[in-house]
Amino acid sequence: MQQRALGRTGRSVSAIGLGTWQLGADWGAVTEEDATAVLAASVDEGVTLFDTADVYGDGRSESIIGRFLAARPGHGITVATKMGRRLAQEPENYSPENFRAWTDRSRANLGVDTLDLVQLHCPPTAVIEDDATFDALDALVAGGAIAAYGVSVETTAQALAAIARPNVTNVQIIFNPFRLKPLDEVLPAAEAAGVAIFARVPLASGLLSGRYTATTTFASDDHRTYNRHGEAFDRGETFSGVDFETGVAAAAELAAALPDGVSLPAATLAWIASRPGVTSVIPGARNVRQAESNAAAAARLEGGFDLAAFDRAVHDVYDRDLRAAIHPHW
Repeated sequence: MQQRALGRTGRSVSAIGLGTWQLGADWGAVTEEDATAVLAASVDEGVTLFDTADVYGDGRSESIIGRFLAARPGHGITVATKMGRRLAQEPENYSPENFRAWTDRSRANLGVDTLDLVQLHCPPTAVIEDDATFDALDALVAGGAIAAYGVSVETTAQALAAIARPNVTNVQIIFNPFRLKPLDEVLPAAEAAGVAIFARVPLASGLLSGRYTATTTFASDDHRTYNRHGEAFDRGETFSGVDFETGVAAAAELAAALPDGVSLPAATLAWIASRPGVTSVIPGARNVRQAESNAAAAARLEGGFDLAAFDRAVHDVYDRDLRAAIHPHW
């Protein structure tokens, strides 16, 4: 597993990390036993980055990670959590007092004195544009509550604004074969600034697993059912904002472009991780098989299939089938 520099922190994180939204809620039920097994399998495969948030299962994801790591002294894992979604998305709620309360809660959930990395959780644009936001985050670093901070964003404009902040460690953004706009400006800007990029929703909420058909259904408590049109939060977080049937057809085209023995999710994760400027890709996993498969995709960075040919297929499908369907701010 490749290990890559986490911005200017002096830490390194794996090219394939683990997103843990599914260990909290919104992807159907996952037992703590299964969640712990996913974490263990990921670590065994060389994963050194867990991404979580204080609202995933109202802290359940953080707490499971905390208990898991407490049993593994010297684990070498970087835990990136997120804050800001515990209150209404109004700029005034992103205050120093709330930052302190949220980070204190995450420290308790994770069982640590200092959080490795805290990311603002897709805040309003006004929060990213406000100097006071970053003054408050700098104060948390100075006080030892957090070691570093970053911003998770919805739009490319927000990403560029965050990258311009001098002490931002990372930007987390949706990036996959259905969402190519970050290639144009965001990845080059991050690379030039020494800011890490975490690519989230890399498999487009499972569309790029290649396992779905137009008739596939999901549980009622799965965001792929209840947020398909942005009913609960930003539509881009579910299937990357692509219409489900359109995404199924596009995924089938990409799968057909691959040689025998190379799966679409492995090719997709390797392709994302190979793009200049990407530090880590953070797919989720609900079981050990998925966790092992995701981590194993790192081996495709070293060869085994023609990445350049897949890159051409990605752009062909995007230009023909998806570009017009994707909102320009993504």
